[in-house]
Amino acid sequence: MPDVSPLIQSLRAAVEAAPADVPLRLHLAGMLLDAGQQDDAVTQVAVALQHAPGDSQAKALMTRAMSMDSPAGTPPSGPPPAPAAPAAPAAPPTEPAPDTSFNWGAAADQVKDVLPPRFVEGPLATDGGGDPEGASAWDVDVPGTVRLADVGGMQEVKDRLEAAFLAPLRNPELRKLYGKSLRGGLLLYGPPGCGKTFVARAVAGELGASFLSVSVNDVLDMWIGNSERNMHELFETARRQAPCVVFLDELDALGGKRSRTQSAGLRNTVNQLLTELDGIDAAANEGVFVLAATNVPWDVDIALRRPGRFDRTLLVLPPDAPARETILRYHLCGRPIEKVDLGKLVKLTDGLSGADLAHLCESAAETALLDSVRTGVVRMIGMKDMLDAAKQTVPSTEPWFASARNVAMYANDGGMYDDLVAYLKKRRKL
Repeated sequence: MPDVSPLIQSLRAAVEAAPADVPLRLHLAGMLLDAGQQDDAVTQVAVALQHAPGDSQAKALMTRAMSMDSPAGTPPSGPPPAPAAPAAPAAPPTEPAPDTSFNWGAAADQVKDVLPPRFVEGPLATDGGGDPEGASAWDVDVPGTVRLADVGGMQEVKDRLEAAFLAPLRNPELRKLYGKSLRGGLLLYGPPGCGKTFVARAVAGELGASFLSVSVNDVLDMWIGNSERNMHELFETARRQAPCVVFLDELDALGGKRSRTQSAGLRNTVNQLLTELDGIDAAANEGVFVLAATNVPWDVDIALRRPGRFDRTLLVLPPDAPARETILRYHLCGRPIEKVDLGKLVKLTDGLSGADLAHLCESAAETALLDSVRTGVVRMIGMKDMLDAAKQTVPSTEPWFASARNVAMYANDGGMYDDLVAYLKKRRKL
């Protein structure tokens, strides 16, 4: 039934703007009941009960709405009422007893198609635990649709990945002919916010493999021995789900230099990681591809960098021009923009990371939004908003390059950071 009252229309708009405002929603439900729109009122009260299951006003409105089903004028069933007793002295007011005559089960059945259930019911494990039997403690993502082609620009990174990692996997006959081993992992390093995790997901998509992302919080435990057990279960899960890409985020936290670690638990965790990377035998980790990311590779334990472990490194730098255009286009897609010159923005944002570019778009949208609130007229995001945001966005990668410069100058043992040295020289930072 269409709303005939402008007040009800206004209340609907207000509820849509503030869906968690229970009193406002209940006020709308009461107005709908007064207007005879029972079904809409039941829906509004049901949503309110989702937010506040014990709200007495919501229950009273639901009782009223459901009781409207009975025909008007029907005499109540049961024996006639007894004669009224003599009036008793007035007693102090007390809280009214809750109405237990209303059938809440019937009400729930009537509105079950309006809202999803608040809790998911499922069988419990036979051992009394909360997880079904055989469930893994690790969340393994199914093979995704992200490919390296979805990574904008960064052609040098793609070429290195193809040569060092993907080409041998795609050509098993040639790999066997040349005796190319798949043992060992790939370490992605570089400034924060430049897409190391996204590249890792793209590699998993190229391989058609499951993806298991792990951070320090997933492994470390306060109880002695649990961290090592968690690390072992992580790799066992990956072996069962093979082919699987294991992505170790912030490797410096999981595998930091043991010489600098005071905690015996952390040292044992690094030892367990080394054991899992080596595998019990040559075929133990078949189909398990280990990628790791870190902002400070110089803090990673040296044993993790030896051949057969993370012996291949890849520098992931701030996005180049094609990558910046792709990132800007992605973050502006779906937003109200007009006459935005992406080519000019790409030139002005050289050196910004992917996270910086996302922040730039967010700042421009915020400026347009606040301006629309002040003037009362909704306007589009224009080029001026983007340029102002670009001027205020400072590259977050500069502190990282300041630290990396010292490493590149004085700690480039064995040419480990030759790519970083070449980039710093090209940018005249070295």
